[in-house]
Formats: sequence, C-alpha cells, structure tokens
Amino acid sequence: MIKLDIIQHVVERTGVTKAKAEMAVEAVFESMKQAMSKGERIELRGFGVFNVRPRKTGVGRNPKTGAQVKIVPGKAVRFKPGKDMLNQ
Repeated sequence: MIKLDIIQHVVERTGVTKAKAEMAVEAVFESMKQAMSKGERIELRGFGVFNVRPRKTGVGRNPKTGAQVKIVPGKAVRFKPGKDMLNQ
C-alpha cells in the first residue's frame, strides 16, 4: 500500500474530496515526522507504537563485496504492532 492508496481509502470511507483527503493524510504524516524528529513516542491504540531509538556504532559488511563498512551512530525508528494488529 502506498500513500495514494491511503488517500483513496479515506475518500471512499468519508466521502470527502480527494484534495481534502490528501491534505488530511499529509497533515497526519507531517505531525508524525515532527514528533519523531523530537524523539517523541507515537502510540496509536489498536495499531502500534513508533519509537525513535539510538543506533549503535559498529562495523558491518557489504553483502556484495564482503568489504567492511563503518556504521555511524544515528537514530532509527522502531515500530511495535499493537495486539489488535497481530490478532487479525
């Protein structure tokens, strides 16, 4: 599923115009991006939880060449599905 599919689903479920549905979906995604950039946790009951966690420094390997690659520290988004997601 891509963003356009989500927008189309909103149009079908609510009857709003495609332009308004696109604005609503974009607003939700933008709010989520802003919250995660601040390191905030996003909990959507019945769907799951998004967390931003630090990523460790380390050494990895390029699977194609086998050469060692340094992994720089950073942040990664983790998603834990809610119970309702797993029971369907």
